[in-house]
Amino acid sequence: MSALWLFGAFMRLLQQLSAKPYSTFALDTQLAELVELDSLAELMAYQPAVVPIVLGEGSNSIFLSDQTQTILRYLAKSRTVLAEDEKQVQLHIEAGDNWHQLVSWTVTQSWWGLENLSLIPGSVGAAPVQNIGAYGAELADCCDYVDFFHWQSREVQRLSKSDCGFGYRDSIFKTGLAGCGLIVAVGLTLKKQGQPKVGYKGLEHLNQHSSVTEVAEAVIAVRQSKLPDPAVLPNCGSFFKNPVVKHAVFEAIQQSYPAMPFYPQANGLVKLAAGWLIEHTGLKGQRIGDVGCYEKQALVLVNFGQGTASELQKMVALIQQKVLAQFKVQLEPEVRLLGL
Repeated sequence: MSALWLFGAFMRLLQQLSAKPYSTFALDTQLAELVELDSLAELMAYQPAVVPIVLGEGSNSIFLSDQTQTILRYLAKSRTVLAEDEKQVQLHIEAGDNWHQLVSWTVTQSWWGLENLSLIPGSVGAAPVQNIGAYGAELADCCDYVDFFHWQSREVQRLSKSDCGFGYRDSIFKTGLAGCGLIVAVGLTLKKQGQPKVGYKGLEHLNQHSSVTEVAEAVIAVRQSKLPDPAVLPNCGSFFKNPVVKHAVFEAIQQSYPAMPFYPQANGLVKLAAGWLIEHTGLKGQRIGDVGCYEKQALVLVNFGQGTASELQKMVALIQQKVLAQFKVQLEPEVRLLGL
């Protein structure tokens, strides 16, 4: 590791290193250069010749090949209470904070809004990119604004919730602003009194009188029962997006599979469970080489130790082909694949 002074700011520069510690899928690829910045001042002083690839904690990114482009990690992680009254609290959270640690902190304060998003791996800065969601909640439910640093103007722009273009696993940061800069902070509003969201499998024992701590603990228990620990079995969590289909497509599948889980959307479309679709193609627990579908949750692809990019790509293609052939539904990766 080396360190450089840049116009009075301090940064860490690492070169020619394994990508394994920087992606929880842990493929054996290489990074040519990694830069880590600890503050907005350091980011302002950093002027790359070529726009770098921005990386959070690597829980949703897989390096399929050796990377020649610089990888940038922004690690600033302060938490600020902007305003508070008897009904709600407004927070300003820097992007480098760990998401689950933030959620746990808000739960200990008895603040409602993030409890259903417990144990989602990754950084706060990565959360708005795909509008993380679980168990009936999304980041967008509590987000007031996102502060975004632009490479070109070298200024921080505050985008309101409506400016962020939040959708299902989607945002402007994946589309119009992709590659244009990086998220440096997120503004959140949480409630002092909340109504538990408990209409999901595994949360049935809860009710409208359950506490925010009870909801968070139940979500954590469900996730731990289904999802492997990346430190033990490398993975990036849910690999595919839950597909959202037209009602006619849903009805056609339901005729053959009346017990299929489904979630009607406000726009008339229907969200299906990608894990259920994969499992019903018979691929749950199957593997190609050292990459396979996790035996407890088909939506999770895992690296059994020596998995390769080729094996992963073959498994992804097989899953997509099987689901399309059987259900006429096209699955899309939720994980960011770098090096295709």
